[in-house]
Amino acid sequence: MRVGLVVNPVAGVGGRVGLKGSDGAEVQARAFALGAVPRAAERAAVALSELAARRRDVAVLTVAGAMGEEAARAAGLAPEVVFSAGEPTSAADTVAAARALASRVDLLLFAGGDGTARDVLEAVGDAVPVLGIPTGVKMHSAVFAVNPRAAGEVAAIATRVRDAEVVDRVDGSPRLFGYLRVPDVPARVQQRKIGGSSVTPDAVSGIATELRALLSPGDLLVLGPGTTTRAVAAVWGLEVPVLGVNVIEGDEIVASDVGADRLLDLVSGRPAHIALTPIGGQGFLLGRGNQQLSPEVLRAVGLERLHVVATEAKVVALGGRPLLVDTGDDVLDQAFPRYVRVITGWRRTILYPLSNPLSNPLSCSLSERQS
Repeated sequence: MRVGLVVNPVAGVGGRVGLKGSDGAEVQARAFALGAVPRAAERAAVALSELAARRRDVAVLTVAGAMGEEAARAAGLAPEVVFSAGEPTSAADTVAAARALASRVDLLLFAGGDGTARDVLEAVGDAVPVLGIPTGVKMHSAVFAVNPRAAGEVAAIATRVRDAEVVDRVDGSPRLFGYLRVPDVPARVQQRKIGGSSVTPDAVSGIATELRALLSPGDLLVLGPGTTTRAVAAVWGLEVPVLGVNVIEGDEIVASDVGADRLLDLVSGRPAHIALTPIGGQGFLLGRGNQQLSPEVLRAVGLERLHVVATEAKVVALGGRPLLVDTGDDVLDQAFPRYVRVITGWRRTILYPLSNPLSNPLSCSLSERQS
């Protein structure tokens, strides 16, 4: 089996420092100035390690240096380098590299976010099946595995494919750019984000009341991004940005649109809670657009003080698919319970399944594999 790999080395650098993405040299420079650490190669290596553990007959073709070779070697593989790019790398390099690999592989893996998915779409169209290793900030597209390890699992079995949407935000609004062919493994490949309609304070007033009842005087409340959490804040007379992570104490905003380091400083050594709402359609609680909630922050607060809020309509729209987490820390991901309480109104909660990303590994017979 011949697998191509293209890594966007700077994908996701804006996440933990509170930026809304990583596209563009100016945003990347700002992220690094704020202390961002690239993690795309590390997550790509996790995917390749899983793939190599499941398939001994895999050959990896990739790009020199940070665009793939380094990740492959970190996974213990000896890749064939078929393309070289300059430094720093650019979107044009991603397009050129993907084109160079497309005709030579059975499956093209790429590590990045929605912007990288757009570059891959431009490069290969429907010429070869692809699969995204999630390393970006938002990842609204339906072309990514639910986590890096799952990308390796899916690549190993390479079953039938389906058309999946490539979506990115343009001027603040999601836009469909086209479709890529991805392996059809619903349990391990994420759904497209479904843009919710406007959520009014009236629609979540019961949620806001129930959530406030869980807090003691002096407790901090960390509100994750989303229209639901923003509407909850509006019930309390507070205006917060829809895409940021915000910290509230009582009726005041302590910090708005904060990054992981600042957030850790705020919650360390004092009582705090976190309120999150799942991404519509996808079901992600963590790892998509809220990387500011780092493993260190989550441990400082405690998973027992993490509260999930959602309207009943949002829960129904998931169609029974479980909630998902992708914190980048396997030990922490495994610590999440199999079921979480979802606050849907005043004195209304439901138990909803949460999928442990390392449980129920995929398996198949040799006859089911496509190489």
